[in-house]
Amino acid sequence: MSSLLINEFVAKWSNSDTILDSFLWSAESWPDLERVEAVHILLETLNTRSSEENRNELSAKIRALIWERCTPLLMQISENALHKSEPGAKMLHSLCRLLSSCLALLRDSREVEKLALMTLSVFQSFEQHDGTQTKGQFDMEVAVEVLAVLLPLLSGDLDLLVKLTSCILSAVKVLSDDALVSKILVRVLFTLLHCVDDRSRGDILQRTWQDLCVYHEREKNALVTARTLLCLTAVSDYLFPPSLEKSFPTDLTNGLPDPRWSQSFWAIIQSGLIHRDNVARKRALYLLKKCVALTEIENTELGSSASPDGEIYFFRWIPSKSQVLQTFWQDYVLVMETLEENQIHVVRPVLNRINALIETTAIKENDAALVHPSWLLCVYQRMFHSENKAVMREGVYHLLELQLLRSPAFAINFSQFIVGPFMDVLSESSLYQRTANQMIGECPDVGLKLQAFLVNFFGSLPQESKGPVLLQMIQRLGSRHWCAVPLLFLSQALASLPACPLLGPQGLQALREVLRCTMITHQVLLRGAAQCFLLHSALCLTDVESVTLEEVFNFLVHFRPEESLCRGTALWDEVCEWFVKNEHTFRLAIGGKSDTGTPQERELASTATDVGSLQTYTRHRLHAFLTVPASAEQTGRLPDSGEAELLALAVLLWADVEEKRGGEEGRGGQGSTQQALARLLLAWLEVLQRLSTNLYLPLCKSDKSLQLLLHLLQVRRTRTATQTNTEDAVSGAVRGLVLSVVEPVQNFIARRLSGELQEVCDVERAALYLAVLRELLQEFGGVPWYHGNMQQSFLPALCASSLRMLTEPAEQVPSVCGQVQRAVAMAVLSLLCEVASSEASNGGLSLAAPSHHFSLPLAPLRHHFSLPQHLNQALLKPTATASDAAPDDAPLLRDWGRVAARFIRDQWSCLGFLQRAAGPQGPRVEGQREGQGEGEAPGPLVVLQAAVEALSLLPSDLVLPVLDCMALLLPQMVLREESQCVEAASLSWRVVQGLSGNAHDFWPALQAFVRLAFHRAVLELTQDQAPTLTSTIQQIVCELMELSEVRSGVFNILISHCCHTWLPSDPGSDAGDSEHFSSALSHLDILTKACLHGPVFRRDQRLIQEVQMYVEQLGDQCAANVAISSDNRDEQFPRVCVLAFLSHLQPTNHMHRQLMEELVLRLIEKDRGIAQAKARYYSNSLQHRTRNRVWQSLLLLLPKLRREFVVDTLLGYACEAGFSSNQASVKYLIEWSLLLMLHNNPTHMQRFWDCFSGDQEKTKTSICTFLSVLVHMDVLLPRLEDKAGQWRRALEVCLQWCFSHNFSVRLYALLALKRVWGLEGVRAEARGAVGGSDPLGGLATVIQACLAQAETAQNTGNAMRNWSRIQEHFFFSVFHPLKDYSVETIFYTFPRLSDLADDEWIPLWKFEKMATFSVDLSLPVRNPGADLGQMQPGDWIQQDRGELEQEERWAEVQKKITAWRLSFQEQEPHLAAQQRALRLGKLTSALLVVASLIDKPTNLGGLCRTCEIFGASGLVYVNVCVCVCVRVCGCAAPVRSSGPVG
Repeated sequence: MSSLLINEFVAKWSNSDTILDSFLWSAESWPDLERVEAVHILLETLNTRSSEENRNELSAKIRALIWERCTPLLMQISENALHKSEPGAKMLHSLCRLLSSCLALLRDSREVEKLALMTLSVFQSFEQHDGTQTKGQFDMEVAVEVLAVLLPLLSGDLDLLVKLTSCILSAVKVLSDDALVSKILVRVLFTLLHCVDDRSRGDILQRTWQDLCVYHEREKNALVTARTLLCLTAVSDYLFPPSLEKSFPTDLTNGLPDPRWSQSFWAIIQSGLIHRDNVARKRALYLLKKCVALTEIENTELGSSASPDGEIYFFRWIPSKSQVLQTFWQDYVLVMETLEENQIHVVRPVLNRINALIETTAIKENDAALVHPSWLLCVYQRMFHSENKAVMREGVYHLLELQLLRSPAFAINFSQFIVGPFMDVLSESSLYQRTANQMIGECPDVGLKLQAFLVNFFGSLPQESKGPVLLQMIQRLGSRHWCAVPLLFLSQALASLPACPLLGPQGLQALREVLRCTMITHQVLLRGAAQCFLLHSALCLTDVESVTLEEVFNFLVHFRPEESLCRGTALWDEVCEWFVKNEHTFRLAIGGKSDTGTPQERELASTATDVGSLQTYTRHRLHAFLTVPASAEQTGRLPDSGEAELLALAVLLWADVEEKRGGEEGRGGQGSTQQALARLLLAWLEVLQRLSTNLYLPLCKSDKSLQLLLHLLQVRRTRTATQTNTEDAVSGAVRGLVLSVVEPVQNFIARRLSGELQEVCDVERAALYLAVLRELLQEFGGVPWYHGNMQQSFLPALCASSLRMLTEPAEQVPSVCGQVQRAVAMAVLSLLCEVASSEASNGGLSLAAPSHHFSLPLAPLRHHFSLPQHLNQALLKPTATASDAAPDDAPLLRDWGRVAARFIRDQWSCLGFLQRAAGPQGPRVEGQREGQGEGEAPGPLVVLQAAVEALSLLPSDLVLPVLDCMALLLPQMVLREESQCVEAASLSWRVVQGLSGNAHDFWPALQAFVRLAFHRAVLELTQDQAPTLTSTIQQIVCELMELSEVRSGVFNILISHCCHTWLPSDPGSDAGDSEHFSSALSHLDILTKACLHGPVFRRDQRLIQEVQMYVEQLGDQCAANVAISSDNRDEQFPRVCVLAFLSHLQPTNHMHRQLMEELVLRLIEKDRGIAQAKARYYSNSLQHRTRNRVWQSLLLLLPKLRREFVVDTLLGYACEAGFSSNQASVKYLIEWSLLLMLHNNPTHMQRFWDCFSGDQEKTKTSICTFLSVLVHMDVLLPRLEDKAGQWRRALEVCLQWCFSHNFSVRLYALLALKRVWGLEGVRAEARGAVGGSDPLGGLATVIQACLAQAETAQNTGNAMRNWSRIQEHFFFSVFHPLKDYSVETIFYTFPRLSDLADDEWIPLWKFEKMATFSVDLSLPVRNPGADLGQMQPGDWIQQDRGELEQEERWAEVQKKITAWRLSFQEQEPHLAAQQRALRLGKLTSALLVVASLIDKPTNLGGLCRTCEIFGASGLVYVNVCVCVCVRVCGCAAPVRSSGPVG
């Protein structure tokens, strides 16, 4: 019902009571929206027309309406959440309006207060119940709407309003719905501030501000910061009115609060500027801009040199520096706004503004910074958190080059930022990618900058701050997960710090945490290199007077000898020098000669000050090591080996320190070193001497002694860069001492292994005994008397004892004693077989020198393993009882499965030895008897079946002996038991695939599998002989190649094995060359894949490979390169290997010739498939790399191919490939191939001329390939018969293409014309052939005119530059197709000069390192000339590769508009355009651009920018509405500011 009708109705009806009753709805029903609106209009009409008497008459009905109809409906809406739907929301708003009309008509403050308290209770209960709604109350959204209606009526009750404000802020803090929070602020807080008077408003704002400050100080997290910024932004118009003038201090009673004087406010702003939520960042920036704008208007001093509590103000304003500060904050806001963008091309132009910010920050006023440095930290941290990695990298680069940090004041202010957010961003691996101008193997740019940065930073810190900051930085390295690459370069940067005593015990402990936790899962080479850098840092930065030797060695023991700290390296020598220098300066562990401590401790301290500290520490450490309680039991678990490892390190370091000191003093030598060691280790040597005779020696003491012996033998070895063990004085001394006690040690081990080990814990102890025995046999096998004793008595007796324990009758109930003895006996036999093996075990070196091999009695071994029940014989799990098991054995039985698996593994080690001892056997043919005679090893089929079963039984990391044995068995059965061989190969491959996540076991297993599945007998099989097996092998090859695409080094093993199989490098293998080589023709797919191998790895994978190459390039400087035996995982190795294989092929050998031709056909087919594909590929794609590798391989094989094959196949395809769309590197190789083929086959020159007879429109720029060949016509003409005729033909072709419509074609044609015309000898010969007249029939004038135009007419712009560049290009200036034909040019120089990715360049040393690479006179390895190698990459095509220039202040920057500051818009457009052009360094030209036919917004925006760049005088649009089009303005700066618009 309309208000007009209701007014008429009220005017004619005097009884208001009756009218109201007629409009009301029943209290039990749900009214429709129209009726509620009608009642609302009625009450508003009555309010304007009724007298006071009428109001009193209606008061009862109005109260009933409020509490019996409106309030129940609101409660119903709340309980059923009806307001979330559109009809319910409309009803809610109508009811609130009705409620407002009721209260206005009633004019009773009690009802208003009653409703206010009812809604206020909603906020209070919401706070008390942690953000949950209480039943029987309004919903929060309903309460907000009701409260918005009540607030104008509550403006006089200040206490209630203050209470309400507190409740509102509490709700804002606990609510999780941001939309509801915003609604509360807008509907309630805005209304509240708008309704009250100025005094009340100031009081409310003051309380609000104080509450927010306390809230933010109490809970400093991202959510609190975001909510605080939301509230401050909501009331910013009241806090920062632009026209209000205030002075400090503020009158809190009559004035508004000024947060600008509060440090908490600026802390909130800075927290918001670096917030992860972009909305919070925008709010913080909005508040900052408002504060700066207000401060500029007031222009009064804000923030003295120090606040009342002594803190420096974050924000200062000094009127005398107003211009500087205004410029600073304009730039600051611009930088922060631009950093919100993700595009680097938008961000990069404003980066130079940061330099201006830094300069202003460096200004001091009244001994305080004009701008607090924390504002700069916000800029950097915002860049570090950018979603764009390029922006993050720019921020890191900028901070690393920050010269301001050389100031001590700024260095200390930045220190917490450096060890906090900056360290966090340095953990990003992508920062350490090489820059475009760096080679593979160079230190990344960030790594170099980081070293210089840390040196400058720590050099600028005050001396008292250096140590704590360094400690925090190291603790940061150990407190989070770091990838290998960032940790490596941070460690290297720490190692570059100059020597200074900064680290104490806490520092060493922090470094231990880094070694023990952070880098435990890193790649071994990178981990070892990082260990080297960290140890160097510790040696340079440790305060030796504050640490004890115990703390030092507890730190040193974490540097593994197999990874970093091994003898013979520069790092070991550095540690020794450090001990020599600081011998007597270490802090005593018990406080020196103080009066504290026991008398024994004081005596020990006194002794420690009189004797060399390192020697004293080692002696007392050895004494404590060998001291065992008298109550020590004779059974128990093996002691921890860490203590023995530490003691061995201390002994050898002391010995090397003494040797170094003795050498300096003129004494030393092996004799004196051995005597000094004997005195130091006397107690230990006595224990070893009594091992076999003293039956009452505590078991723990003997175990510890053997552990020390083992670690001394392992650590004493000296490694050099060639990975060979060398003998030095200390090593010889240790060797002599151990040799003096070797007999009692071995007798003790033999006795223990012969039946005394009977508990589950003794299995681990047996492993110690066997490890010691292995080391002794390896070390002293060359000593004649020792070798004789071992061969005659020790080894046969130990073997017989083990066989005796294995052949004892089986127990009815398996006991721990019996089963442990069997497990130990089998482990002993496994070691003896390994020692006696005459061949390399697992592809590695044998234990002793060839002249000192040990032999075993084979007959007993063969007899034992000839029984079928001894194949995969199980070790039963014993039953632990009180009589046969120690109390601690029951938990150990849970690991019995591992013991049983090792038992089976050891059986296969023995079986493999027996198979090798039997000698190689050829393949068994169908029908051959599979027998097993008395005393013979089991037949191949029986053993192979058992091996397949063992693969199913054993864990994947224990299958290596099984695979080694299968590699000997499978070749014998391929012709007889095909199905069994298929099952064996398939299961073996699945096992190897399952190990792909375990690098320690994967590579040995893969090598064993390749020997198994790709044995010569298997490779020689044809499809007719074994169709299923050959298909299985082909499938395995495909899967193995797929695995090589994602795991480096996999294909290296296969191709190396196959090449060695087909062309053995062993002496005397030439007789069987054809037999060995025959199978290569059946596996051309492997050779083809090898020629093209080299996947495009992900960026993170490529980073790891490049950093590993960088570490390897450090050489002996990094001890990890010496300590770690690196495997060949180079992805270029397969190509180098197969190229070395191809270099050995002889064209005179029929099989070799056939293989080369088949390989060429496959390579051509691969190239044709890529060239004909419709999908376009980019320069760094795998397709481009593959085509480049194809033509490199063809160039290598070209001299070895038959002339007929080259002419019939390769020449035609080269001409065909020249017409395809080729990348530059492929194009050069095709042109080179054409030149070589035409030079060797001059009679087929006509096929080359036919390439120019095609349609010019169809050939497009591909004709440039053939024109490039004509540039080298001087190479082809000497081999041609009709030189003059061919010369004329070349000139005619070049002249014809000089008139092409394509610029590139014309340029190539002109260059070819110039070179051909410059052949004076041929020109004279042609002139003589026609009697001295013009041989060209008048074309000479045209040619000279064309060349003159090329030299002189194109003297401006790009044409002249391109003409100069193409003549200077390496292919046309220095390169000679015949003289530069070498491996170096094909595989290194051409890829480098062709802008191919640098990981495609194969360095020459890789070919020279390959011993099997054949040196052929027709294809030398090195290029005879050096001119081509000295050329630099460069294309003649002009490219925009300019670096970022130092822009002027406003060049290329789009500044956002500040709504309350529009002064720039008031400037005349044409003046703004002229000034902008002047700032860009351009002149405003008379160019007028008419764009009346263009209506697309993006194109119009682009034209706007173009006109600005070229300084156009005007831009004409079809409609002036374009100037305000949002889409156009979104593409460019405001249109009118770019220039006059028509």
